[in-house]
Amino acid sequence: MITQDELMAALPHMRAAPRDDAPITSLCLRPDYGQRSYPDRIIMTRAQGVPGERWTTAPWMRLADGSPDPRIQISILPLRMLDLVWQPGDAAPHPGDPIVADMNMCLENLPTGSLIRAGTAILRVSDVWNDACVKWKTRYGQPAHDFVRHAPELRLRGVLCEIIQDGEVAVGEHLQVISR
Repeated sequence: MITQDELMAALPHMRAAPRDDAPITSLCLRPDYGQRSYPDRIIMTRAQGVPGERWTTAPWMRLADGSPDPRIQISILPLRMLDLVWQPGDAAPHPGDPIVADMNMCLENLPTGSLIRAGTAILRVSDVWNDACVKWKTRYGQPAHDFVRHAPELRLRGVLCEIIQDGEVAVGEHLQVISR
């Protein structure tokens, strides 16, 4: 597992990620706990999130009426963070974020409410902070958990988004900031 010193040394590289027009390097579906698939494209809808994902059946946040909270439909993980904590073949499963992109997701770059185009879909950056759950700590170690939490404004664990326009996105396309 990565050390705190290695993580801190990587911080300038993390902060230097593109602020817009960021390449999408991978897509992931989590149909159930511990399950991952890596399609070349995914569909995103306001009603279902990512069809086939567990958001509709087992979201970690719900609205007062018990329905899934739309603010957590899509998580976007910065590629540079993924590269620090996980490599294919690791015993720990891939984090499972539907979109991985080489983008600086700090609060200054993507304030709450920012609109992002992902393929033909439009996403709104949520006010819910992706603070790394206990699974992140278990899989990647205490230093990685502390690292993503040490400066919330950097959003090192990425952003959570609500789908506001249905669409489709493919690996190789770019995330584009529509408005901040």
